[in-house]
Amino acid sequence: MLDASTVFAPGEAFDAPLTDEVLRSVEAELGRQLPAAYVGLARQHNGGWLAHAAHPAPHPTTWADDHVRVVSLAAIGRDRGFSLCGAGGSAFWVEEWGYPDIGVYIADCPSAGHDMIALDYRSRGEPVVVHVDQEWNYRITVLAPDFETFIRQLVDASDYDRYERRTDPDR
Repeated sequence: MLDASTVFAPGEAFDAPLTDEVLRSVEAELGRQLPAAYVGLARQHNGGWLAHAAHPAPHPTTWADDHVRVVSLAAIGRDRGFSLCGAGGSAFWVEEWGYPDIGVYIADCPSAGHDMIALDYRSRGEPVVVHVDQEWNYRITVLAPDFETFIRQLVDASDYDRYERRTDPDR
């Protein structure tokens, strides 16, 4: 089980504590069952700023050659802006920004909407975690085979000794 005290930076959660009623309602609206590890984490601390804000990437992204930055995790709810069903939630990224409708957008990056982290439900079973890069024609990069692995693989951004914003995927 993930421990919210090691996942989130100190501070308040993005939304009210997760209840069974809210979970059922959000999953119904999204049309998806959320991973148990995500639900378990939200029951402890419902969304917030991440303590470790970088994740290794298997190939270059617009962010860097070897990683992506991840700032926060969306709450499971609808009351706050960055809740899955809130004003800036998963549907917003698909409807307003044209992100591909592959699942649920769960985390943001420091690019002001130019890349996002999503649960990709296109295959059977538990969704994989992907980075979707709007600047490179919504290129999808698999980061982890499941949500729990994704969270466990987050590292401190200082583990990467440089900021290398990429502009050309073939460079």
